[in-house]
Order: sequence, then structure tokens, then C-alpha cells
Amino acid sequence: MKVLIAEDDQFIREGLRELLEPEGYHCVIAQDGEIALQQYQTEQPELVLLDIMMPKLDGYSVCREIRKHDEDIPVIFITAKSEEVDQVLGLELGADDYIKKPFGTREVIARIRAVTRRRLRHLNQNNPEPLHTFRLGELVVHREELRAERQGQTMELSLRDINTLALLYEHKNKVVTRDMLFNACWGRDYLPSSRTLDQHISKLRKTIEIDPKEPQIIKTVHGVGYRYDE
Repeated sequence: MKVLIAEDDQFIREGLRELLEPEGYHCVIAQDGEIALQQYQTEQPELVLLDIMMPKLDGYSVCREIRKHDEDIPVIFITAKSEEVDQVLGLELGADDYIKKPFGTREVIARIRAVTRRRLRHLNQNNPEPLHTFRLGELVVHREELRAERQGQTMELSLRDINTLALLYEHKNKVVTRDMLFNACWGRDYLPSSRTLDQHISKLRKTIEIDPKEPQIIKTVHGVGYRYDE
């Protein structure tokens, strides 16, 4: 999922990118309102994070322009303001949520995951062959909810986690190569290192496997990739 981050503060902008890319989002950045609109038009993101106080065009103006073209794309305002009138104006413009500065890592991830869930539900409604829920052994994965469950235990998952498991499910009993995982879960324009993939798989196994040292869902095919056997 592609995310536009429009924020004039470089540290906040890069901080948000560093938070979101490990989650599986492809980030496009803009340092002012005019560039944000240009990036929106050329990159066609599926989620927009908008700072309110930006040079050239403020976040409210950018949101107005975006809403002329797309009433459904999720928009989250980033703001240091807490006055009720600002929040009311943002909601009237169609904002889906607010992230207030200063913010914590867990809060940002939780809010963006919540908006992502709503976006995935909307996209699935227009998909002729939606993949809402699938099962990997005893693990039930709820794609739209960014979570999985096993025997009453719920596990929160990132977008990249979901994409990894969906790829294994769609190619069950077959090898999913490392290149296939890179392309599906990082994107063709991004070149993560082998260590990046290994760390991702290791972390995901700790979340979903009963015994991560003896994985039953994400099995290693040495020198090639991974496989899920039904």
C-alpha cells in the first residue's frame, strides 16, 4: 500500500517513513502542500498523512483538493493543534483520523493500522475475487483486520505480515522464492537485503508459529525461499 506523507518537518517526515516502511507501506514524501498535491496526482497513493501547517498550501487546502477527486481515500491529519474547531474543520473535510504531535510509535502504528483496515474492506468490496479470510493449518488469517487467531489467541499483524502469509497461502505446497517475497511484500522498486527478509521471517515466525524453532507454517527451502504445506 502506497502512503503519501506530507510534512514540512524533516525529522517527523523521516520518522514516519521509518515507522511505516517496516510495516509494509511504500512511502512517498512531500515537504509542502504544493508538492503534496503533485505527488498525489502522479503517485496515486492509497493513504495520505497530512500535516496541517505546511508552506505554500496548508493541509486543509490539500485535503479539499484531494476530496474533489476521491471521496474515499483515507486522510489522516498530523497536527500540533488541539483546539476543537480545528478538529471539527478537519472532520468536515473528510479526515479519517488525527495524529497529534508529539506522538508515540505505538499510537501511530495503531491509528494507521485502523485506517488501513477500513481501506482494505473498501477495496475488497470492489474486488471480484476478494480474499477476506484464509487458513494456514490452525491459524486463521483475517486479511482485512490485519490479524490472525489460533484457538482464541489473537495476533496483531502488519500489512507486510499479511502479504507474506497471503503469498504462501496462494502458492501452498509450492516454493515461494525470495524474489517473489521481495516483489510482493517490498515492491519491485525497493531492494532490501537478504538479512532484511530473514529478519522479517524470523519476527513473523515468533508471532504465528507455536514453536518458531520448528516452524509448521513458514518452512525454509534452503537456498531458494519458503513454503507452506497444506
